[in-house]
Amino acid sequence: MMEIQTEAPAKKPKRLTSVVWNHFERVRKADACYAVCVHCQKKLSGSSNSGTTHLRNHLMRCLKRSNFDVSQILAAKRKRKDDTITVANYDEALQRKEEINNNNIALPISYKFDQESKIEDPVNLGSIKFDQERSRFDLARMIMLHDYPPAMVEHIGFKIFVKNLQPMFDVISTSVIESDCLSIYSKERRKVLETLRNLPGRISLSAGTWWSPENTEYVSLTANFIDDQWKLNKKILNFLTLDPSQTDDSLSDLIIKCLIDWDVDRKIFSLTLDDFSSHNNMKESVLKYGELFDIRCALHLVKSLMKDAMESLIPITEKIRESIRYVKSTSSTQEKFNELSHLVKSLMKDGMESLTPITEKIRESIPYVKSTSSTQEKFNEFSQQSVNTTKCLFLDNPVRWNSTYLMLESAIENRGAFYLLQQHHDENHLFFLSDEEWTRVGSVTSFMKLLIEVTNVFSHSKNPTANIFFPEICDVHIQLLDYAKSPDDFVRTLTEKMKTKFDKYWATCGPALAIATILDPRFKMKLVEYYYKQIYDSEAPEKIREVSDNVRELFNDYSSESEPGPGDGELTQSNGLESGVRDRLRGFDKFLNESGNSQSGVSDLEKYLEEPVFPRNHDFNILNWWKVHTPRYPILSMMARDILGIPVSTLTSELAFRSGGRVVDDRLRAVDPDVRQALICGQDWLRINPQETITNTSSLPIVPLAVELP
Repeated sequence: MMEIQTEAPAKKPKRLTSVVWNHFERVRKADACYAVCVHCQKKLSGSSNSGTTHLRNHLMRCLKRSNFDVSQILAAKRKRKDDTITVANYDEALQRKEEINNNNIALPISYKFDQESKIEDPVNLGSIKFDQERSRFDLARMIMLHDYPPAMVEHIGFKIFVKNLQPMFDVISTSVIESDCLSIYSKERRKVLETLRNLPGRISLSAGTWWSPENTEYVSLTANFIDDQWKLNKKILNFLTLDPSQTDDSLSDLIIKCLIDWDVDRKIFSLTLDDFSSHNNMKESVLKYGELFDIRCALHLVKSLMKDAMESLIPITEKIRESIRYVKSTSSTQEKFNELSHLVKSLMKDGMESLTPITEKIRESIPYVKSTSSTQEKFNEFSQQSVNTTKCLFLDNPVRWNSTYLMLESAIENRGAFYLLQQHHDENHLFFLSDEEWTRVGSVTSFMKLLIEVTNVFSHSKNPTANIFFPEICDVHIQLLDYAKSPDDFVRTLTEKMKTKFDKYWATCGPALAIATILDPRFKMKLVEYYYKQIYDSEAPEKIREVSDNVRELFNDYSSESEPGPGDGELTQSNGLESGVRDRLRGFDKFLNESGNSQSGVSDLEKYLEEPVFPRNHDFNILNWWKVHTPRYPILSMMARDILGIPVSTLTSELAFRSGGRVVDDRLRAVDPDVRQALICGQDWLRINPQETITNTSSLPIVPLAVELP
């Protein structure tokens, strides 16, 4: 029997399954097989017996390949070892650490963080060292800087993300990350302490009040100062959690203790508080000019006046709010209202302004419009033009008082349309206002408009130095004086209530604001004279003299203190010498200053006030002006540095228009008071200049990211 031999089937070439072949071209020459790098054209062994390890190693060293290519290779390698990461097997997967041969990695950007300490046995990845402790502090800084909750380190999503990002990082607990935050706080605190010790002038302290839904009270202490480069700075020093049983005196003692801990108790120039709470103990202990520079927050005053104005209009505001809701309830009602609004606008433009009041104007105008076809055409033309000038109705957000003002303003502009809707077209519109109510709304909103303009100046200034506030407060004062003469009992009663609050603020803070504006070379004494004549009338000369006497007395104190003894914490002049280097010619400076003054007989202050005012312009920077003119006014410039750094307001721009106060959120209330203080202060200190925390360097290479989605 014949045996039938069958041919063995031809072997199919093995498919190249490794991702590494995306970066090599396989070339055969005679019996040899090569792998040619598509990036640098280098030839390596491409035999199937050689494997792919040498190819991956080459890619790690190849200078022409992209960083993303490396991450693909590492991801594919890890994919074979750990196919899927799930929540169920997370803890086990976290323990696996891969060893990667990636010598001489050089990525274009690397980050340098201040290292608190080093672990004893860093994991070697070729020439790269992974530092667990450094990464921990990087994470803590991130949490502080970006206001993340420390408990995020125990969130399962965060754990999976970190595991895929860096398998060698041991995820830590909330208590450990809070401890790291405290360590960073301690280190940054030493930097702030050194800054405050080396200040050329004094510090103005501001104390802001915070609340929680549980009615727990907190106080933030902030140091405000102008540095040796004439830049305005502020740094949060403490965030205190108050005991409900504490009195004003015990709070003062607590604040004084904080100032002593910071070694600035002898450097405090002014104190700015939210309201008129009594802190006499603190004023006497830390403020040399306590009566003169005991300041209250100007924006708190403005918000209090606005609250009074809004409360007086509550019944009227509710009617307007409901009327606007009714107009916006259906598209047909909105369309009808728009037509009526355009009608009123057109009639106002059609030469009928002599008819008063507006209700009578509307009654007489409707028959007139329809009397002839030409008049009707003219009306249609004016109506079309008025579309772009009519303010749309606006519903407010009750917790944002500027939005309530905008709602009232839009209603006043559309007053005629509301009247027509009420009288001639829609009997279902029940929330109508009388002429008297419309008059009251107009009077109060004109004052609200002034308060909004003042708030915008206070909260949106790039350099909120103390000189900018005096004219704004004076305008409010003058407006209140005018309203107090109103024949309307409603307006007068409201004004008396607001004026009681304002007069208390003016008596306490007015003199300091006047001195600050005198140190503005665009105004000097002239602006004080201009406003005081409007405010005080026949008493103006005496009041102006009081301000002038205060300025001269303060200047004399600075003149006598311009040469302090070592370590007394008083004023010093920056002379360009390094810290700690004795100036052997300091006595000569004093001799030169005294002899110059005796020869001319004119002090810094007199010379400054006698010279013409500087031209007003929008680009004027008062701190730059004093920086340039320091050699000309050596004593007065020290006085200006301290006074211009006074914070006249303790509120930030985002809180300026809010009806409520500052609230501590759930995340911060959940942590220990010391951790809370570390997070809030640390964020402020790190946020000042993030480039001090993150800088480019070639000394710390970074492990390439190998991201694998679970």
